[in-house]
Parts: sequence; C-alpha cells; structure tokens
Amino acid sequence: MKDELTDRLAALGEIAAETAHELRNVLLVISATAFVARMEIDRGNGAAASPHLAKIENNARKAHAIVDDVMALARGERLGKESVPLEHVLAAARADLPPDAVRWDDRIDPARLEIYVHPGLAARLFHVIYDNAAQASAPRQPTVTTRARAGNGCFIIEVADDGPGVPESIASQVFDPLVGARSGGTGLGLALARRIVLAHGGSIALLRGEPGAVFRVELPVEG
Repeated sequence: MKDELTDRLAALGEIAAETAHELRNVLLVISATAFVARMEIDRGNGAAASPHLAKIENNARKAHAIVDDVMALARGERLGKESVPLEHVLAAARADLPPDAVRWDDRIDPARLEIYVHPGLAARLFHVIYDNAAQASAPRQPTVTTRARAGNGCFIIEVADDGPGVPESIASQVFDPLVGARSGGTGLGLALARRIVLAHGGSIALLRGEPGAVFRVELPVEG
C-alpha cells in the first residue's frame, strides 16, 4: 500500500509539473495579447482590439482544458474517448508551434484515418514529440515525417525526424521523469506522453533513426 501511494504521489508530481509548464506557455500568450489589446483600446481603436480579445478567450479555454484533461489523467478516470480524424489531432498538436519551426511530411493511410482517443490528451501526446524534434534541431528547421496506418487491431503512428537524435546515454530512460538532453527542458514531457499512451491502453517506444529519432505509438482500435 505504501509503495502504491508513493508511486501515485510521484505520478501526481510529474503531471503537476508538466501541467504548470504548459499553463505557463498559455499564460504568456494571454499576457502578451492583453498588452496589445490594451494598447489598441487606449488609442481609441476598439475594433482592432477584438481579434486580440478573441485570442485571449481562446487561450483561457485552452488553459481550462489543460487542467481538466490532465487532472482526469492524474485521477485515473476513464477517458472520454471518441473516433476522430488523425489529421485533426495532429493539427491541434502543431497549433502552438512556431509556424516555420518544422517542415511537415504526413504519410497517413488512408488520408482520413480516424483513431479512437481522447482528442485533447492525444494532441498533447503528439505535441510533446513534435516540440522535442523542433527544439532538438533549433535553429535548424527539421523535417518531421508522420506515418500512420491501422493494423493488427491497433493504430500504428510513427513520428520520425532528421535531427540529432536521442543520445545513447539516455535512450533507454527517455520516458522516465526528469530525463532529457535539452537544456531548459522539464524532462517531463515524454514521461507525460507515456502516461497518456498507457491510459489509452497503448504503447510508445523510441526507435533508432538514420538520422534523428523515431517514436512509435500504438493505440487500440477501440475499447
């Protein structure tokens, strides 16, 4: 019982730290956008402030969704899964990345492949992988290839990049908390990604890329 409680508290700590990191990014956007909106209002140009206010509202909703989704994961609640087009999940995963951070190469078969997931958590899962690829290659723009298909009762989704790859010294521990090669990172992104995959009843693995890294995600077709 004590070990189980210790593991649960450790998991909550990891999830809380990564959630704080995500919320900080959203709050930075809200703060910067509010500043711009206030400048327009002070100039008497209320109409020009409207799109900025809409962006603030959108990011406030995003912050609430982050808390709701990740707290449900922390409590071990049954995920609200649904059938959604993979392309929608991937678009959400890329929405907060700088526009020119990555060259995208999608190879999804069929093109309108639908997967059975919690949309918000699935988007966070792939955002972690994409963001890691972009950050590891910066300032160079990497090419990230996403391959997806259904087979053997599961969805198989591989994300490959042409960056420097994961150092051999941490490759076997890359999904463990506080393990990471990136300066300034939390070391918790891939740990959270693994928790999301496991909550879906799936698996995630790091494969050797030539060059770069390949992350292979397998998710159940249903259930």
